[in-house]
Amino acid sequence: MAVTTKANIASFGGKLLKCTHNASTTNCEMAFNLYLPPQATVNPLRKVPLLIYLAGLTCTPDNGTEKGFFQHAASQKGIAVLYPDTSPRGLNIPGEDDAYDFGTGAGFYVDATREPWSKGYKMYSYIAAELPQAVFSNFDQVDGSRVGIFGHSMGGHGALTLFLKNPGKYRCVSAFAPIANPSNCDWGRKAFGGYFGEDDKARWSEHDATELVKKWEGEPLDVLIDVGTSDNFYKQGQLLPEKLEEAAQGKGKVKVRWQEGYDHSYFTMASFADDHVNHAARYLLG
Repeated sequence: MAVTTKANIASFGGKLLKCTHNASTTNCEMAFNLYLPPQATVNPLRKVPLLIYLAGLTCTPDNGTEKGFFQHAASQKGIAVLYPDTSPRGLNIPGEDDAYDFGTGAGFYVDATREPWSKGYKMYSYIAAELPQAVFSNFDQVDGSRVGIFGHSMGGHGALTLFLKNPGKYRCVSAFAPIANPSNCDWGRKAFGGYFGEDDKARWSEHDATELVKKWEGEPLDVLIDVGTSDNFYKQGQLLPEKLEEAAQGKGKVKVRWQEGYDHSYFTMASFADDHVNHAARYLLG
């Protein structure tokens, strides 16, 4: 599972690596960025935990890397940050580049079952297994036993569902403005209808955080969620975080922090990036 490092950039005392590898789940070359904090670069024998950041619609690995400012707190805490892509690219499936919210840049972190998307749109398996395995096998500094996950918008949906579907796999989870109930919003209905089919509502529920949390039987949850009061996508009914809060009652702490005046952009994430890394650090370094 070879990885090619195409760039090595100094960042907050550590190194930001821009990498590619050939992925069998997505049937194409995939790009990802990996931030190694100074604790790992100064002492290559030291193992550091990994925090996976899942980005939103249209994003590449560079969006979170360049605008999220997660490396700041990660460098202080000694945590590596992995920035995957949001979909396969260049599969030449008819229609994959027609819309911003389906196909390229919009894999929704699911494994498509409907043709022709099932031939490569397997982002759930890619994020849950193939990409971490590639990182752990090529970067000895990264500790595969201490992994957390978080994300934004579509990536917040991905982080929540991956965490809830795999009890014990991830030590922590948080989200910025997640699509928290995709079965009941336009973005989610379009994605799930296209990738799974309109009639396979059982599979929709398997990738809907609001439905998954109802069945949670693990340790009490501690989920940090930030949503801006000026987020236009929340106002349009695309996020529905209150549905997740309601469904999670009695399951632990799943509380939305409403951030006055903040929107859906990376300005919001940069403003609260340290909070999310510090939230993860309590579980990854404890």
